[in-house]
Amino acid sequence: MTSETGRPVANSLKWALVVPVVLTFAGWVAQYPYGLIVLGVIIGVGTVFLTIAVVGSSWGRAGAAVMVAITGFALPIFAGPALYLVYMENLGQPAPAVVAKVEKRDAKRGASWFCTVVETTGKHTVHRISQQENCFGQIKALQRVTLRKDPLDLLDPRLPDRPGDDDTRLSVLLSATLFLANTAALLYGGLRRRTPTRSAKKQQEKAGA
Repeated sequence: MTSETGRPVANSLKWALVVPVVLTFAGWVAQYPYGLIVLGVIIGVGTVFLTIAVVGSSWGRAGAAVMVAITGFALPIFAGPALYLVYMENLGQPAPAVVAKVEKRDAKRGASWFCTVVETTGKHTVHRISQQENCFGQIKALQRVTLRKDPLDLLDPRLPDRPGDDDTRLSVLLSATLFLANTAALLYGGLRRRTPTRSAKKQQEKAGA
């Protein structure tokens, strides 16, 4: 991706389409275990810093760069879990289970919940599920639940929401809002970019000489 000034419309559209997609992908990668959260963070943070440099420096739009930074850092945080919810609710395989134990540990950044869940069919597989998979105070010991299991067996199973909760819709709406806001900020910054004047270009050439 370059900051060509000869074709601002096409160039701006390219950034506006590619950046939020890459940030959403980074959030999705971070949902997987085996240390892939680190890879997701690297992709997300690297993309945001690169985009800030282009919008704020090459395009000369500091305000748009601030908006890109805010929405860019927030988008993977919300889009990754939203995609996880949609994926598990629509493609996850239901598995009846019973909650064997619920633990609440006080951490420096707040309480951390862990649920030990045992499937009641098949091989009676035991799963240790965290807050990321919806283990919160709504889950009680000895409660019967229906897990949603990843068909590819890569993601951890997810516990159900409380009756009446609509976390999926809220997560998707918030993620879509951040996606569109990031796109709009990039379009604005690209289409309203400040191109160097001739005198500024000469000064830059002299400085580089």
